[in-house]
Amino acid sequence: MSNEPPEHPRRVIAHLDCDSFYASVELLRNPDLRGKPVVVAGSGPRAVVTTASYEARRFGVHSAMSAAHARRLCPGATFIPPDFQAYRDKSREVWSIVEGRLRCPMQRVSLDEAYADVTAIEKPLSALRELVADAREQTGITISVGVGPSRLVAKTASDAEKPAGFVVLSREQACERFAQEPTRLLQGIGPRTQERLAQLGMRTVADLQAADEEALVTRFGARMGRWLKSVAYFHDSSPVESTVAAKSYSSETTFDQDVDDIAVLEETIRRMAADLSQGMRRKDLRARTIGIKIRLDDFTNATRARTIDTFTNDGEQILAIALELLRAYAPPRPVRLIGVRVASFEDEARPAPAVPVDQLALDLDRPEAGPPHQAAGLDAPRR
Repeated sequence: MSNEPPEHPRRVIAHLDCDSFYASVELLRNPDLRGKPVVVAGSGPRAVVTTASYEARRFGVHSAMSAAHARRLCPGATFIPPDFQAYRDKSREVWSIVEGRLRCPMQRVSLDEAYADVTAIEKPLSALRELVADAREQTGITISVGVGPSRLVAKTASDAEKPAGFVVLSREQACERFAQEPTRLLQGIGPRTQERLAQLGMRTVADLQAADEEALVTRFGARMGRWLKSVAYFHDSSPVESTVAAKSYSSETTFDQDVDDIAVLEETIRRMAADLSQGMRRKDLRARTIGIKIRLDDFTNATRARTIDTFTNDGEQILAIALELLRAYAPPRPVRLIGVRVASFEDEARPAPAVPVDQLALDLDRPEAGPPHQAAGLDAPRR
């Protein structure tokens, strides 16, 4: 693959990620726990870890792990039940500051992270540093920042020096800095893909960069093989998509490690359904279509949806249907991402067409895997 960039307007993209967000909110409420391992998780037999402080992560605890396993890994940790209303409140506080300061296209991807296209800001790095300081002073939350010519570089950079990181990289610098890191570093490569790459002798990002593209295509298929080669060079042209009026309302999460335990998936859906229902009631929304989205470890996206006769924002009804859809689909491979979605709102001027009961749609397009072209480096002269 050519390493030379085509003609392309320079972009400056920032990824802002609140460090250990849920745990940080709990530490603000319980300052005596600072410096100690803290795990946010439910208490039931099927409870999963929502997040963990960095002290707990040193013991191997991570999100989506069963709470029972986390207790075995870190018996001295303090376990706190999640308080999602508190997290939503703090999230609104943080992002209102961010949006008020940057005033640029932003894409929120969860309560604790967002992408910002800061290309038009005159001195973006200074603006971001001032923002981080203000957010910390006003909210108590620390934000790690990665800056690069694409979402892929920015996201990878923000993860590189957590907590309280501020990393600025061009695409070429990312290729060099992360060359000796395991392939799992690259977004979209999970443990199973990492294992398959290792079987071909490709254990590091540099190995993948040097790989023969046709060999990758033969082993992984045309789309994924070419995507693997592209992502190894940090090629990404995906846009920062500002929020627009939504025709659906959803909650989704990407697991730190691919999940093949149905109990973990069900517990995650349980939390998402409650979160969606609470948000819908707050906005006085009701919907008729309830669906789930699943991304498997091989990047295949599967969606199921059911349209009911009446409009609802009842959490138990949303949960029951979402669990039925999950169990009926029975994911054939480990799951990388899962989400719950509602649509067909009662106040829409024209009702959306009904989705056939239990219709399964497969989308084989790779997420965020755009054509392999490069956004120019940050040190290019501003035009």
